Amino acid sequence: MFHKESYELHEKWYNEKFPTPEAKSAYFKKSRYEDTTSIGSWLQNLFFNCLNPLLKNKDQKWLTVGDAYGFDARYILKNGNQATATDLNTDFLSIAHQEGIVDDYRSENAERLSFEDNSYDFVLCKESYHHFPRPYSALYEMIRVCKKGIVIIEPQDPISKMPLLLFMVNTLNSIKSNLGSKVWKNRFSFEPVGNFVYKVSEREFEKFAAGLNLPLVAFKRINPNFYFSGAEGITADKKSKKFRSIYLKKSVLDVLSKLNIIPGQVLSAIVFKEIPAAEELIQLKKEGYKLLNIPKNPYLN
Repeated sequence: MFHKESYELHEKWYNEKFPTPEAKSAYFKKSRYEDTTSIGSWLQNLFFNCLNPLLKNKDQKWLTVGDAYGFDARYILKNGNQATATDLNTDFLSIAHQEGIVDDYRSENAERLSFEDNSYDFVLCKESYHHFPRPYSALYEMIRVCKKGIVIIEPQDPISKMPLLLFMVNTLNSIKSNLGSKVWKNRFSFEPVGNFVYKVSEREFEKFAAGLNLPLVAFKRINPNFYFSGAEGITADKKSKKFRSIYLKKSVLDVLSKLNIIPGQVLSAIVFKEIPAAEELIQLKKEGYKLLNIPKNPYLN
């Protein structure tokens, strides 16, 4: 019942915020910042650029999961690939279709996708996985319906890259109960609809791939979490004081992430079902991905 209620609350949220088709259409007209030079566009492209190595091969079929507004599918379409946008609630996607933002859309529950095995080349789940009531169920469904691989772009759990943080929290808790929670305030985060917020880690995707005897995972850390209200109205130009401030903060985080001192704010993880062509592997490395070959299970044929 808990999970059914959380799904229903998610579905209602869009219509509570944008109750009419006119309101939804107006939102699209205001939110096309991917076509501008704004800070909002610049930040959003930090996410979308993670897809570029995979989009160079044209006419592939993509499925986007949790793509409420269709913007993920639109980026894929603009780059010469096919895309079907899906979300639990398609009220927005139907307007996106009318506005020419998406070509194809479906109502889908990520935990029970209706597609046949290997229906799409790639499946993309961008900034939605951490909202799912049972994200691991969705992960197995996404890998089932793809032929080549899945792309998960989500907030990164810092603990696998910062074990000292866990040590500090546990030490403080041993001194006084819950003292450690004051240091790591978002260790347990919950949404108003009742779901736990699942942040991701490289290690969990390694284990997922190894458990299914899949050949390769790829990881890229990015630091795009600087959005603020009004970001669509300010040009991403270094003449702008606001942009200079964001750019400097991001640059510092990028250096610290590259040195493995801190994790990235967001992790782009690709789990491959088959080894990509050599040219694609080179492009992934060029775009900042770290590749990890998963050894074959010697006990399976």
